[in-house]
Amino acid sequence: MRANLTIFIILFFKIIPMTSECSNDHSAYHKFSDSCMGTTFTLLIDHDNIEEAKKGALLAFKEAHRLNLVFSDYESESELSKLSKNSGSEKFHPISFELMSVLAASQKLSEETNGCFDITIGPYSRLWRIARFRKSLPSNEKLSFAKNRVNYNNLVLDLEKNRAKLTQHDMILDLGGIAKGYTADHMLKILKLNNLNRVLIDAGGDLLIGDAPIGRKGWRIKIGGKTHPDLPILTLSNIAAATSGDVEQFVTIGGKTYSHLIDPLTGVGLTSRMQVTILTHSAMEADALASASLVMGKEPGIKFLKNKDLFNAFFVEVSDKESLQLNAIFPFENN
Repeated sequence: MRANLTIFIILFFKIIPMTSECSNDHSAYHKFSDSCMGTTFTLLIDHDNIEEAKKGALLAFKEAHRLNLVFSDYESESELSKLSKNSGSEKFHPISFELMSVLAASQKLSEETNGCFDITIGPYSRLWRIARFRKSLPSNEKLSFAKNRVNYNNLVLDLEKNRAKLTQHDMILDLGGIAKGYTADHMLKILKLNNLNRVLIDAGGDLLIGDAPIGRKGWRIKIGGKTHPDLPILTLSNIAAATSGDVEQFVTIGGKTYSHLIDPLTGVGLTSRMQVTILTHSAMEADALASASLVMGKEPGIKFLKNKDLFNAFFVEVSDKESLQLNAIFPFENN
């Protein structure tokens, strides 16, 4: 059942404050950052002992780097890359519990969205990384070749024996729409095991928020980017929030804007100039649902998300005049 919580739309997340706002001198927000998974992970920890906070942060980042060697499609020796290299083989490939957890969640969402979320999108992803750098579209020939290697049905999982296989040759898995969230969820577990519960994890823009800072109702999240009358500051605790879209991030090629997010059904970057924000229970779920619903489009996405156990979800569209239109899935109040 959906929780009763005041929530808001996010264009991009800006956390305030980075230093203590608390009245007690012993209380401070300690900030720690590290590069991982092609982005920056930042921790804010509310604790009166910086050494304990630092110890917990180091352990959390250690876990993030460990999982990067499981999920990365950049690292040639990662577990994911090794699975991709075995594509086209008739044999199953043994995989870890962590990789199976993410693959199984991904496949479930792929089925629910009829392929609008698809982690076999790697061949398209690599084409569009080059396209964004060169600011030129991939050729139809290259897109056609990639299309033959993209289909979530060609990823077969054996849940009982913890193994997987890719049935087509030269497939490439890309967990960019789900792995950061999973990693943030595990980092929070590490922090809690070290008695660091009053924390906020920023996994490259996806937020996972723990208990409220001492003396506060929650962590204050300030919305940045384009201004909009329905973009308040909100106080949050024990929630995950993820945003996906191209309101702020896009590339213009030939006078047309393309998102960094690719439609698995066409192989082309989205052109809708829309952004989706999901607030829900886990960072992995928020991360994946934001990407999936954006590809589905506004009306199908809203219909799909209404059946999910969310706190809320929002769509922001950019009009021809660069003004914003906000649509909330559920009613909400500004703080």
